[in-house]
Amino acid sequence: MQLKIYTFAALNFDKFDKTKQNLMAEKLFTEFPEVSTQTWEEVIIKDLKGADYEKKLVWRTLEGFNVRPYYRIEDLKNLKHISYAPGQFPFVRGTKKDNNWKIRQDFCTKDVNDANKKSLDVLMKGVDSIGFKIDGKKGLSQSDFDALLCNICLSAAEINFTGGCCKTPETVKMFVEKAKAFNTDEVYGSIDYSPLSKLTLCGGFCNSEEKDFDLLKESVTAAKSLPNFRTIGVNGYIFHNSGSTIVQELAFALAMGNEYLAKLTDCGLPADEIAKKMKFTFAVSSNYFMEIAKFRAARMLWAYIVKAYEGTTENAQKMYIHAKTSTWLQTIYDPYVNMLRGTTESMSATIAGVDSLEVLPFDKSFEQPTEFSNRIAHNVQIILKEESYFDKVVDPAAGSYYVEKLTSLIAEDAWKLFKTIEEKGGYVEAFKSGFIQEQVNASAQKHNTNIATRREIILGTNQYPNFNETLTPELRENLKNSCNCSCSVENKIAEPIKIYRAAEAFEAMRMKTENAAKQPKAFMLTFGNLAMCRARAQFSSNFFACAGIKVIDNTRFSTVEEGAKAALESKAEIVVACSSDDEYTNAVPQIAELLGNGCILVVAGAPACENELREKGITHFISVRNNVLETLKQYQTELGI
Repeated sequence: MQLKIYTFAALNFDKFDKTKQNLMAEKLFTEFPEVSTQTWEEVIIKDLKGADYEKKLVWRTLEGFNVRPYYRIEDLKNLKHISYAPGQFPFVRGTKKDNNWKIRQDFCTKDVNDANKKSLDVLMKGVDSIGFKIDGKKGLSQSDFDALLCNICLSAAEINFTGGCCKTPETVKMFVEKAKAFNTDEVYGSIDYSPLSKLTLCGGFCNSEEKDFDLLKESVTAAKSLPNFRTIGVNGYIFHNSGSTIVQELAFALAMGNEYLAKLTDCGLPADEIAKKMKFTFAVSSNYFMEIAKFRAARMLWAYIVKAYEGTTENAQKMYIHAKTSTWLQTIYDPYVNMLRGTTESMSATIAGVDSLEVLPFDKSFEQPTEFSNRIAHNVQIILKEESYFDKVVDPAAGSYYVEKLTSLIAEDAWKLFKTIEEKGGYVEAFKSGFIQEQVNASAQKHNTNIATRREIILGTNQYPNFNETLTPELRENLKNSCNCSCSVENKIAEPIKIYRAAEAFEAMRMKTENAAKQPKAFMLTFGNLAMCRARAQFSSNFFACAGIKVIDNTRFSTVEEGAKAALESKAEIVVACSSDDEYTNAVPQIAELLGNGCILVVAGAPACENELREKGITHFISVRNNVLETLKQYQTELGI
């Protein structure tokens, strides 16, 4: 079936709700004089004192659009989506009239009895959605399936299976049989059978494209008696975890969903039936407001896509969203920061009105999650519900000039990219041609460059590392023995995308230092102006600690002679001169002479006298202009690491 492609501007929005119009017409705070945008702009330009407005205040996102420093009510004039209520087509404000979501936790099923035991435990502690990670090729035997779900009430908790592949129809049939003992309308769950995810991550299909879609159709048909059990997984999170932008994650997920609709309607299934069997899984990153806007835009665009297939029922047009916190942003070093990331990410997802959420344990990236890390993970959501009341207010971001504008910008750009994929023949053809991989790789490279130059901050990794932290021998062994599961397919038809973590390059560099025969030291030789020497010492300490180099900081030496003497006594391999630019011209050559050739002399900053110092043989400088990753690797090489 050929999907009718709309232009974003031509999407058929309903008329503005009269009640809301009356409410907005009511003037509040009339005693205060109105300040025009022009007046604001005049004050801003004056305060900039000649600096470039666009460079200083306008944020050019990685997604490719500009974000202004502030928005006002006039910026909402042409945004038609703001007129809709929660639960009203096109569902930008949510698919329901409340903001309750399911708290999900996933478990590995290598030991089905252990997985069952852990599931029963967390179901008594506030979790109401369980995910079981199964081997898609092997599936589950009937005895393993029964053991896995033993004593679990299917009408009391949502049951999900991830890793669905060739054996999906058998798993679905066993679940349907199990569900007969309950009211089927009260049984919720899913299995994320996703041939397009297999193509994306492995470069091919489990069997063949035709065979895999036959299995998908069989799975949809097998679950027909369970209206709330979804069998088609649309996994947008794999793009985020490969370094894509928010717009790309959304557009590629929509393209995947559209491909399933197109191929399965061609197989004779009704669009309404197919759409109601889909479950979208997105990642949620720490880009707080952008993520809120992403989910709002996703629901809106998907509603129009389903409508174009003559999907007429509201339930079919509603996007069912499961969100999971980012693995791409998780770190091995300073791992407790992962708790903070997970908290802000879960706030974005729940404010945006997702249907279910999994907060990943903070230690997931480097070990099998512990009872403690699992408990903290689901407690984050319990706090959001029971103490912060996030489930009591529907779409609290609505009406925010900033969020509403972001919703529109993300929707518009995602729709353009979605149309481009459709013009290339749909998701499969776009992937075969390498278009999707090129898009993801380009954005991943931009991320990598931004992280290396600290335009994007990963707290505890490329900025403000824990100076005294080293990996334990047990953790090193875990990392040594762990690897991402290799994805094998019968016939590879395209290059897969690569899932990785943003911090990996810095972590590898730091581990290389820790594995060195001798641990190098960086000595802060502070002198002169107190404020400047301390600021530059702090900058330099953070800089070298990112590579695991031990830092010896000092408050301030009275003279450079005193500082040089202390540096030599410390036997540090690196000595960093930290002071003001004015001090450097005469002091740095003197320090170089006092230190001799036994260590590397580094100047903190980019002083005006840099060329003059270079002429005197002083060649090492560090500043905010540096590519931190490449610069530190060069120092490792000089140190013989």
